[in-house]
Amino acid sequence: MGEDYRQLLEHCTLCPRRCGADRLRGETGYCGAGAAVRAGRAALHFWEEPCLSGDRGSGAVFFSGCTLGCVFCQNYQISADGQGVEVTVPQLAESFLSLQQQGAHNLNLVTATHYLPQVIAALDLAKSRGLALPVVYNCGGYERRETLRMLAGYVDIYLPDCKYLDAQLAARYSGAPDYPQVVREALDEMFLQVGEPVFDDCGMMRRGMIVRHLLLPGCEADSRAVLRYLYGRFGDSVYLSIMNQYTPLPRVRVRWPELGRCITAAEYERVIDYALELGIENAFVQEGGTVSESFIPDFSGQGLAR
Repeated sequence: MGEDYRQLLEHCTLCPRRCGADRLRGETGYCGAGAAVRAGRAALHFWEEPCLSGDRGSGAVFFSGCTLGCVFCQNYQISADGQGVEVTVPQLAESFLSLQQQGAHNLNLVTATHYLPQVIAALDLAKSRGLALPVVYNCGGYERRETLRMLAGYVDIYLPDCKYLDAQLAARYSGAPDYPQVVREALDEMFLQVGEPVFDDCGMMRRGMIVRHLLLPGCEADSRAVLRYLYGRFGDSVYLSIMNQYTPLPRVRVRWPELGRCITAAEYERVIDYALELGIENAFVQEGGTVSESFIPDFSGQGLAR
């Protein structure tokens, strides 16, 4: 990526916070990332939507740090605490190829925006050595349209969140009151790039977009607004994933007591019923048993080439 690589890191504006950190000189911005890529795990992942995980797993690479920093993030060990190991671009490319060799249905890049120049360089290198998996871009939805355009031609499947449409909720839980407007523009750009869903003969998604929404305690009205917006904007041209797996971690309960409980079955059923009333057909829903800290993977660097 040459000189462009340096320019993108010496005054970083990759994410909507546009903090301008000089990462080449050791500065870190809101995301906590410096010049070197840090990642927590590269392994087959079986907990994504069925059309991504299949029977062989999604090849998930979890990157450390986060541009959004939601207080309730279940992957806080890497998103907030910075766990993980440093990897070079060639090592990252090798990790991508290893996941392909293990039989992954796709390459799933989890929270990668703050390392996008290095990730693109690694994808170029891996593709030159035979990487042929569909690339999934798994993110929180808080993305600059200009940055997403760098991914055109690299990403086959977008897997963003649409967390809130209420600016007050976005400010309180993610420190991002601009999230509602930013996510709208980001989703438009993602859909522009990948378009209508495409599946192979085995029902695995090869191209398209799945938008996730995690229900939060006491935020049912906003969940309805999110579903109403998404279906009004995209219809059944994108899939929606309506999740009930919110996990009230101990570190959250003290400062945000309203988040100190799980979603009730009645709350989830009401939101699913509302989705049906809207006419939503292309949706993934969750059946009980999803709330568990056992869903939090080990982020000690498993599977990363070193």
